Amino acid sequence: MGDPARAERAAALLDDGRRVASNREYTTFTGSRNGRAITISSHGVGAAGAGVCFEELARAGVETIVRVGTCGALRDDIGDGDLIVATAAARDEGLTGRLVPEGLPAVADLELASAVRAAVVESGAAARCGVVLTTDLFYPSKVLGQDWRPWQAAGVLAVEMELSALYVIAALHGIRAAGLLAVDGNPTRAAPDMSEYDPYREVVRAGTDRAIALALDVLSTFTPESA
Repeated sequence: MGDPARAERAAALLDDGRRVASNREYTTFTGSRNGRAITISSHGVGAAGAGVCFEELARAGVETIVRVGTCGALRDDIGDGDLIVATAAARDEGLTGRLVPEGLPAVADLELASAVRAAVVESGAAARCGVVLTTDLFYPSKVLGQDWRPWQAAGVLAVEMELSALYVIAALHGIRAAGLLAVDGNPTRAAPDMSEYDPYREVVRAGTDRAIALALDVLSTFTPESA
């Protein structure tokens, strides 16, 4: 997840959770749940920095990664605090084009994403399943602006900043990855300068806490059918 404080909240749900490293935006905890070893790391904001975290986790031997984060909905029928299971991510960022050919899609592991979706549905949480946009841009340019209409017309559910990097790096290392995102606003309805954006509301915290608990449940029980 992006936020070190959120990572600490997640680590409190582990058995014997403990901090093992902290440098810059990267804070890492380890512990277990249902007898299975789990690592929780914060990766900061943006694909480039998050890619460092994903690459080093892969090199350290992780087998499965679920990114639990926040996103901005691009549809009016998706509310704040709702959950989105990201089956794929559009690559509108600068990192992955330097790792793989531009035509390669950034997709979740099918079995893992299905397990995350099943857990969300069973919990009764409001959720959607589909494609999200990963972009480098948070604050819209005063010169170029930001046009969300093409992405909306293409059926993209939401926008975030790291998931395509995870999916590409996971594919390069042959590990499984999925994303579970809590909605913290809707940029299509926001002021042009994002001055009204507030991710610290209770509805957002409730959504992220729900996503954390569900992701930990999946990670502690997931057993893939295919090798």
